[in-house]
Amino acid sequence: MLLINYSTIIDPILKEVRVCAAELSGIKAGDRVLDVCCGTGDQVFHYEQKGAVATGVDQDPGMIELAGKNRKRRGFKHSTFRVASAAELPFSDGYFDCASISLGLHEMERDERNRAVSEMKRVVKKEGVLMFIDFRVPLPRNLFAYLIRAVEFIAGRDNHKCFTDYLAQGGLRQILKEAQLTPQEEALLMSGNMQVIKSSNP
Repeated sequence: MLLINYSTIIDPILKEVRVCAAELSGIKAGDRVLDVCCGTGDQVFHYEQKGAVATGVDQDPGMIELAGKNRKRRGFKHSTFRVASAAELPFSDGYFDCASISLGLHEMERDERNRAVSEMKRVVKKEGVLMFIDFRVPLPRNLFAYLIRAVEFIAGRDNHKCFTDYLAQGGLRQILKEAQLTPQEEALLMSGNMQVIKSSNP
């Protein structure tokens, strides 16, 4: 039931974010694109709409099953999904033109978070595109930010611990700096609470 609610309630809320990420990435028809922590597959479908050969991975088999059902329901035919850990991606070096991760890093412990970024760099070709979408740090002082904090607290102790550490680490800009990645383009969405950063793989 939770997965269905996520697909029917959360995905529409994040539509602006999905569209922005696909546009900002600059992907074109025929590009191979990976979405890490793909959840319901919604970001993958936005990539496929642009003609990309898109793949989604998630460590939750239930999410992968739901993504497959959503693909059939919505008539997408060229995207694929598989169960995999963000910290150990089952792809060869430089296989993809672009990789993205949406709202996944703040749910990981710091070591896993850093490994996930390292793995994304590994599987994307040199000078390929890396897209990072997550909460802005520091969060703005507005109603939406208070709602985010409340949801992350309600999600459970482990989830809240990871979220708190994500904030303490400094968010996307600091994570990218530690991974020796330089932001090229950026967008702020959802009342300034959501950050979308495009970087090039060195």
